[in-house]
This record gives sequence, C-alpha cells and structure tokens, in this order.
Amino acid sequence: MSIVQEVNLPVLDELIEGLPNISGWEDAVQTVTNKTDPVFLPRTNIALESIRSAFAIALHMHQPTIPAGWDGALINNLQYMFEHPQEGDNHNAGAFAWCYARMADFIPELVEQGYRPRVMLDYSGNLLWGLRQMGRGGVLDNLKRITCDPTYQPYVEWLGTMWGHAVVPSTPIPDIKLHIQAWQHHFAAIFGWDALARVKGFSLPEMHLPNHPDTLYELVKALKECGYRWMLVQEHTVETLNGEALGYKHIPHQLLARNSKGEMLSITVLIKTQGSDTKLVGQMQPYYEAKSQQSQPVLGNVLVPPLVTQISDGENGGVMMNEFPSAFKAAWYDQKQQSDVVGMTGTEYLELLAAAGVQSEDYPVCLPVGQSQLWQRVPPENCTPEAVANAIAAIQQTNPNFHMEGASWTNHMSWVQGYENVLAPMTQLSAQFHKKLDPLLQNSFGHSVPITRTSAYRRALLYNLVLQTSCFRYWGQGLWTDYAQKIFQQGLNSTLAI
Repeated sequence: MSIVQEVNLPVLDELIEGLPNISGWEDAVQTVTNKTDPVFLPRTNIALESIRSAFAIALHMHQPTIPAGWDGALINNLQYMFEHPQEGDNHNAGAFAWCYARMADFIPELVEQGYRPRVMLDYSGNLLWGLRQMGRGGVLDNLKRITCDPTYQPYVEWLGTMWGHAVVPSTPIPDIKLHIQAWQHHFAAIFGWDALARVKGFSLPEMHLPNHPDTLYELVKALKECGYRWMLVQEHTVETLNGEALGYKHIPHQLLARNSKGEMLSITVLIKTQGSDTKLVGQMQPYYEAKSQQSQPVLGNVLVPPLVTQISDGENGGVMMNEFPSAFKAAWYDQKQQSDVVGMTGTEYLELLAAAGVQSEDYPVCLPVGQSQLWQRVPPENCTPEAVANAIAAIQQTNPNFHMEGASWTNHMSWVQGYENVLAPMTQLSAQFHKKLDPLLQNSFGHSVPITRTSAYRRALLYNLVLQTSCFRYWGQGLWTDYAQKIFQQGLNSTLAI
C-alpha cells in the first residue's frame, strides 16, 4: 500500500503562485520521512553472502538561482546560459540540460537489456525549481519514470540535500533544518510522497562537513528529525577518535556529534574517497577499484563486503559530458561477467548489512577533522560552551592552521575568509527572517492556515535560502557577490513587508 493511501496525505502543487513549494506541510513531511520501513531490501536482487565487493556512484546536479531575469527577477543560471550563449562556457547549456535528464534514458535501456545498474542522484532545490520555471519541466517528468515506476525505481536512489545548495558550516544554524525540509517539500511535490519516503541518504553541498561542535550537532539533529539514516562524507573531512586518518574506508562509519553542552548524537556515514571527482566517476573508477577488493573486516559477526563510493558533478567538465555515458554503460556490460562485484545504492547496502545482523553500533566511530584535538582538552564531564570556546582559542594559539570552518572537497579555498560582503548580508537577512517570522510561527497554533503555507512566508523563506547558495562565494568577487547583494535587498524587502 502506498504512503498516500495509508495516511491520506494531500497531493502537493509543485509551484504555488510561481514559487516552489518549499513549506506549509511540515507535519505531513515529517510523517512520511520518519517511516522506518526498509526501502530497497524487499526488492533488491542482491544476496550479500554471494558478493565480495560493491561500488556506488552518485551524481550531483546543481545550477544556482540568480537575480538576472526581467527587472532583477529570480531565474536559474541554466536559463541565463541559454539566453546568453556567447558568454563564457554558456554554449554548453544544451549539454548540461541533457545531462540532467539522461539517467531517465540510461537506466531503462540497461534494465531492459538484462543488466543491473545503480545510481544515486543529488539535485539541488535551485535546479529542481529552475528546470520547471524555465519551461524544461520535461526533464523532471522524464526522471519520474525512474523515480516512481516500480520497474526502474529499485535501481535509483535519490539523496536529500540543502534546498539552496548552502555549505553547512557557514549557514546560520536556525536555517539548516529549513533547507532540509524545503528540499523534502519540493521533492514530494514533484515526485510524490512515496518517492520522498524512500529518500534516506543525505548529500552535503560541496561535501562540506562542519567541524564546529554546535553546528555539527544541529546538522545531525536536523537530519535525524527529518528521517535521514545516513550521510555521505569525504574521507579527509573525518578522522578517528585519536585524530588519525581513517583506516579501512570502504565500510560504514558512525559519525559522533557532541555539542558544547555535552549532548551527543550520531549518524551513519559512507565514505567517499579522495581523488579527481569527475574523472573517477566519469570513467567509472569505483567499479574497477571494487574489482580489486575482497571482503575483509568483520562487523558484528559478519564478513562485510567493501563498498567503493564516489560522487561528482553530473554535468560539469568534458569527462562527465562526453566520456561518462559510454563508460557507465560499459561498466555494467563488464559487471555482468563479474557476478561477485555488484553495484549498489547506499541505503540498499546498509539495509543488506542490517538484515545480515550488522548494527550501526558495530561500525567504527569517527569525528569531523580537528575535533579530536578539541575533545582531548574538554572532557565530557566538563563540557560547557565556555570550555569549548577556550579550548578552540588555545589550540589556535599553538596551531594557526586549526579552524572550525569545516572541511570540503575544495580545501584549496575558504568559504569564509574574504567573503564578509556575502556572509554579513546572509547573517542579517536570516536574523531579520527569524525576528519577524518566528513569533508568528509560535502564535499560529489553531489558525486554519499555517503561516508557513502563506505566500508571504514562502517568498521570504525562498530569498533567505537562495542567498545562502555556495556559488556566490565559489565564483569569487565581482558579478556573483553583486548577485548576492541584490538577493539580500530583495529578500529584506520581502521579509519586512510581512
């Protein structure tokens, strides 16, 4: 029985007065996402005991929302690329659009030929909205086939993410959960409640894992409250409890989150290994690495097959645009002859381990990079915000490279230093948003229409989330920081008008 039939959920509109559906049905979203039924286990065609290794690939898709439409209206950058093909690499707009849709062709083709492909998909909310907004909703409609059709759905896993592609360490803490919930709302409106109930893994924008204790704790708390079971992290963003690099990386780990009050949570993580991301995925390196792996570690009483995991941009660069399609298909042609090396999705792998008797407490424990130094100075029995702040300051005195900005797959750059002209407006708009709307939320009990279902709230929320998009820092000073200033002013006007 479907989720909708089981609990009589409403059918959501994808767009409401031209805006993406990113709020208003929080109770329904929570009901759906917190269901604990197995997702892939009932239909998987893989027997854990018959394999020696596995591999998983994820494709990350994103285009930012920018104030470049008529009179500064918000449009998607892909639309701008189509409208200005002479600028930069905008001539690739058509190729990008094809990349966003092509899995809807590849998966059915391979399945119908008797192969067993797997892929995980991570699309930002900016892109999901932009495709429909610019009249390319056919991409989304095609993706519904592999998302919702029982014939193809077992081969595809969607990963949740931050709606506005915000890097978590520098996102205002009250907005972390808003991004997560906004993406869930929007995804359910496009693909349906049953599809949302199957989204159990989370992909961090820019793979940017926070290492400040309070930010990490709030992230993990929000993920668990929103029904997520695991998260994808990059190997050099985490460390052992002793501060060392991880040992065996191709097995699940348990990420420990302790805040400055001493409260603790944990969440399962799968480790993406280092390397040239688009090249590794574009040439299907995870499969060929998996062929050289053997079942090694024993977790609980189970000999666990390793999972070689990689994620990369799904459209960016010549390798992904040109080499990936043939490499993806060739890997599955070859894999059919290598029956003990299989492709999986993350949730499928974890559910097979659980069915074999491996529990999350059997996984090795890890911390965000740098936290081991911190907790060596702050014992659990003396964990206070003041003690944590003092320990951070003391470590920075002796180690100038120590920071609490988190770590990502772009560690050659900072997401904070030099971007006060973006971060200050971000912080100011977020503060105004919560100052104006949090009291209304607290006093809305008993109202026939929740405040989060009003257009005024949705518009203010949209600007708040869009301003936090990483691209306004990733692309450097100039046009992109100017975009941020325009979004800030539009967002401030929308918030103050409520």
